[in-house]
Amino acid sequence: MKILAIAGLAALPVLIGPKAFAAETINAAGATFPAPIYQKWFEEFHAAHSDVQINYQPIGSGGGIRQLTEGTVDFGASDMPMTDKQIAEMKVHPLHFPTVLGGVVITYNVRGVTQSLKFTPEIIAGIYLGQITNWNDSKIRAENGGVNLPGADIIVVHRSDGSGTSFVFTDYLSKVSSKWKGKVGANTSVQWPIGLGGKGNDGVAGLVKQTPGAIGYVELIYAVQNKMPYAQIKNAAGKYVTASFDSVTAAAASVEMPKDFRISITNTSGAGAYPLSSFTWLLIPSHIPDAMKRKNITAFLQWMLGPGQKDAQPLSYAPLPKAVVAAEMKQLAEIK
Repeated sequence: MKILAIAGLAALPVLIGPKAFAAETINAAGATFPAPIYQKWFEEFHAAHSDVQINYQPIGSGGGIRQLTEGTVDFGASDMPMTDKQIAEMKVHPLHFPTVLGGVVITYNVRGVTQSLKFTPEIIAGIYLGQITNWNDSKIRAENGGVNLPGADIIVVHRSDGSGTSFVFTDYLSKVSSKWKGKVGANTSVQWPIGLGGKGNDGVAGLVKQTPGAIGYVELIYAVQNKMPYAQIKNAAGKYVTASFDSVTAAAASVEMPKDFRISITNTSGAGAYPLSSFTWLLIPSHIPDAMKRKNITAFLQWMLGPGQKDAQPLSYAPLPKAVVAAEMKQLAEIK
């Protein structure tokens, strides 16, 4: 009887057959800035490749970098290029793969104001430094003639988590305000001088929407989805620009992409450039020991750089420039 039982167990895998095996799971985490398009991409890729399931946690760029460094995810995602120090702390060198371009917008909830307000860099820095505290401030009025601005307090909202969206915003402020650069600086997490914290882009959007007098910064798609107004911002060329497909693309067109794809495109000099623009990146280990996982991640990247780019514009992102796509296709060979 014992021999029969062992023989039966040995035969069991053959009886089950290969169809019983579940799809391979690939785990990733990071930026909320591109979360809407990443979720769509992973669903579409799974629909075309039912044997591959990519799970993504939008926990913020800081969390994505941390989990990648700790080895608890297969790849990360960030709106901030990793620093040399962060790269040095990793066991496996990470490759940066830009995915799309996006814009961070300044959104607000001001009683009686539904149109797009105009903000200079000085106004934005002044509000977030706590120096401009009322919506009827003379500096805001001077740029928004004809708008009936109430005498209401400005309630500042920022991210509470480590965030690439915060990096884009604070990187911009560090370029346009020496006081901000010296007092606060640029990072995924900073010591905010004032304000309320919201978790994720959706948390900030929710706080602004429910708080009269509030101002905050979110990725463009979150303002669009929540039907919230967002500001025109005076760029480095002195032109007021609204975040759009064209203005974000113009920001990327005015810089030269480095070989490792780590670049900031905030406050670029192009006449039509939106100043709070950014690439966003997938952070892929250059060495993936699991051959099947390596094959599937590479296949996803190829698909993302090709057919996947069509999903960008409908979700308020800009697709990658063709030259960037071509360079990334070559970088795929570095994944071993």
